[in-house]
Amino acid sequence: MLGIRERRAERKEERHGAENVRYKMREKLVAIGDDFYIEDAQGRKAFKVDGKALRMRNTLIFRDMQDQPLVQIQEKMLRVKDSMAIDDANGHTIATVKKAMIAPLRQRFSVKIGDGPDLDVQGNILDHEYTIGEGRNKIAEVSKKWFRVRDTYGVEIEPGQNDVLILAVTAAIDQMASPE
Repeated sequence: MLGIRERRAERKEERHGAENVRYKMREKLVAIGDDFYIEDAQGRKAFKVDGKALRMRNTLIFRDMQDQPLVQIQEKMLRVKDSMAIDDANGHTIATVKKAMIAPLRQRFSVKIGDGPDLDVQGNILDHEYTIGEGRNKIAEVSKKWFRVRDTYGVEIEPGQNDVLILAVTAAIDQMASPE
């Protein structure tokens, strides 16, 4: 079974010189016990998101199309700031998403990456119009403008990125921005 670093290197090699990849996601991604597929821009199923019921914490498990777990998102309990952990298939935390700042129309999130550069998330989170970046470099953009389906938004990811990690960060932000 490949680790997160190996998968990142493998995807980077596959997408070297490739164009950005766009995925279609649903707002409020998963209700408890619900499953959902993330599709690419052509409508092909790319990842399955499994919402686990009967747990103390909200849990989302991202799986590949062979049903192998890739990453898992769980909210951290008893924290002063809102945060969610993203774990690899072996249960090791690879990223932590935290609310950084709230302003009238914009929110900021920070993403601490275990084996790479940290990420900043800025923009209009509630309207799904924001960017994810490493310092000054944009590595992903989230927008509703690419899909006209209600409650749907797109995530466009630059080549050489860990797509499933970026999608998991997006899902964690969606869960944290609109908790119910």
